[in-house]
Amino acid sequence: MRAYRIAYDGQPYHGFQRQPDVETVEGELLAALDRLGVTDGGVPAGYAAAGRTDAGVSALAQTVAFEAPEWLSPAAFNSELPAAVRAWASADVPEDFHATHDAREREYVYHLYAPERHDDRARRAADALAGEHDFHNLTPDDRGTVRALSIDLTREAAFLVCRLRAGGFCRQLVRRVVGLVDEICRGEAPVSKVDRVLGSEPIDGGAGVGPAPPTPLVLTGVDYDLAFSVDDAARESVRSIFADRVAERRAGARVAEEIRDGV
Repeated sequence: MRAYRIAYDGQPYHGFQRQPDVETVEGELLAALDRLGVTDGGVPAGYAAAGRTDAGVSALAQTVAFEAPEWLSPAAFNSELPAAVRAWASADVPEDFHATHDAREREYVYHLYAPERHDDRARRAADALAGEHDFHNLTPDDRGTVRALSIDLTREAAFLVCRLRAGGFCRQLVRRVVGLVDEICRGEAPVSKVDRVLGSEPIDGGAGVGPAPPTPLVLTGVDYDLAFSVDDAARESVRSIFADRVAERRAGARVAEEIRDGV
């Protein structure tokens, strides 16, 4: 068994989990393993992933594990993967390893564009949301909603960077937590709304909290009792490809600014 660290740009994909008739990250991984002859069109023995990311969400450290041949280095894996999906490190794991259940903690980072937000209100909201709570009003899940959450906010130029860590996350929890923090720091709701959201009564309709947009969100860490070995060639491939994406998106932002300012 071997575990692989996978980085990907989630914008072209309909989420991580394989689905019929749409492109997904997991679909790309399994198709690559088929082309490499590791599988015969199916799922490799022991296969599991650390978690499922929503459509548009990216990852630095998504982790998949399965029965892999010795020759399947991250660089070899990349030879059949699209540029938007890159393996960059690997670790040998025990036969009973499970990429989902054996993860100790996961970390997501949300880059909230907030040039004129009130950081003090955001921090008060984050402090109130941190700790162990029943987050049933911040997820569509109806069970497994009690979580111990840590939240760290840092200001980086026009962005409020929200770093959230937990043993696991309910569906949409990160995006709804960020949505609530953003609503409060924009002054559209009082900090006391956190108490109402964390209360036992369900909140529906317009009084609820919708998820923040997915594209500023990145799965940045999944912790295991493992030592991953970085494949230098694969890492350089990731850096080169994503440097090009940085340049493309900065150019796209300049075009949008030109149109905005010229109208």
